[in-house]
Amino acid sequence: MPQRTTFRWDGAAALAAIREGAATGLELGMEHLLGESNRLVPLDEGTLERSGRAQVDRAELVGAVSYDTVYAIRQHEEMTWRHLPGRQAKYLEQPAHSEAPTIQAIIAESIRTATEGG
Repeated sequence: MPQRTTFRWDGAAALAAIREGAATGLELGMEHLLGESNRLVPLDEGTLERSGRAQVDRAELVGAVSYDTVYAIRQHEEMTWRHLPGRQAKYLEQPAHSEAPTIQAIIAESIRTATEGG
């Protein structure tokens, strides 16, 4: 006896779930990057570290991590300055490169979760 299966594809709902998962994953990924960067940011009084922000434009699916002090760029770029042990220049650039696979995995897992209805 032949079996019959009916499948209804709702492309709009699938795309909406993918976008929602991507946006959530991007937020989690940027928070992860901020945390990793904060572990390396030069530390004196903690002002630079406290100025760090993770931001996501959910509509455009664009994320950023930034630090907002007048000296943030100079601290990031000046390779000759000495820092406390474990702290360094390139405190954002280095983890942005090294953590890229982890951030991609965070986004992928968030999309997977959103599309599985979980």
